[in-house]
Amino acid sequence: MLYLWIFLLIVGFALLVKGADWFVDGAAGIAAKCKISALVIGLTVVAFGTSAPELCVSVTAAIKHSTGIAIGNVVGSNITNILLILGISSLVRVLSVKKTSLILDIPVLLVASGLLLGLGVWGGSLAWYDGLALLAVFAAYMAVLFVNARREQKAAKLAGGPAPEEEKPEKQPKTKVGKWFKVMEEKTWFLIILTLVGLGMVVGGGTLLVEAAKYIANYFKVPEDIIGLTIVAIGTSLPELVTSVVAAAKGETDIAVGNIIGSNIFNIFLVAGVSSLFWPLAFDYPNNLIDGLVALGAALLLYGCALIGRKKLGRIAGALMVLSFVGYYVYLFLVRV
Repeated sequence: MLYLWIFLLIVGFALLVKGADWFVDGAAGIAAKCKISALVIGLTVVAFGTSAPELCVSVTAAIKHSTGIAIGNVVGSNITNILLILGISSLVRVLSVKKTSLILDIPVLLVASGLLLGLGVWGGSLAWYDGLALLAVFAAYMAVLFVNARREQKAAKLAGGPAPEEEKPEKQPKTKVGKWFKVMEEKTWFLIILTLVGLGMVVGGGTLLVEAAKYIANYFKVPEDIIGLTIVAIGTSLPELVTSVVAAAKGETDIAVGNIIGSNIFNIFLVAGVSSLFWPLAFDYPNNLIDGLVALGAALLLYGCALIGRKKLGRIAGALMVLSFVGYYVYLFLVRV
């Protein structure tokens, strides 16, 4: 029975990752058909898509009152994203950190991490009103992003350069299936089906993953929060892992860094905010306090390394992040379990 649930856990991960991919492709295609700008698509559909696995898993866990998995997934994903994924990415290639990230995005991430920690410790849980507060701050951040992006777009046009939302021509698929898929993406009815199927896969995969994680936790008598912080957190961070490492290898360092910072902000404001509307997310003391401090510390480490490295994350920073991640996991399995 255990092997079956482990298999179902892997199936759940696969459904989450591929479902989110199809959902983003379908929704972005529909938005383009409706002549919605790529800027708006990037700030909404694509941004939501990268956090869809975490959102679905945490909301499903909250509905099922598995709050350890719900909060552990959010905090664990943020720790994994910075210490493991950015750490590995910066070992692959030196990463550049944009000035706007140092001025706006990373400080917002620090505020978000502090808010999550403060609200959780203060009330002993994240209640529905805490969730509304997180979502309100998230809406304000998105508004600032949108205004800044529009300003940059207009400035680029006035300067005679390409608008930031313009993309390089896509590579043509070589396989028959790829060519067929490319043709079908031009049809609105196919995009609608793709969006619905992708959404269904995300929801189904999230439900399957939570149930499998709960069974495995009970079987090995491991606390749910440990499962959320480790297996579930790493699993839902797979899209970020693949995106950032591949982007770093190809020299697209802005994507590698921006992907992680944006995902972490979404995880706290959107994922934790929405999840707490369904059921209060219990904040276990002192364990969740320690986890929250590690997440905050990871964000501070990122900020400090970027400042010291003059907007660069080099191999020393990467090694420090990966070692910190290993140390945290040693603590989880040697002290907490």
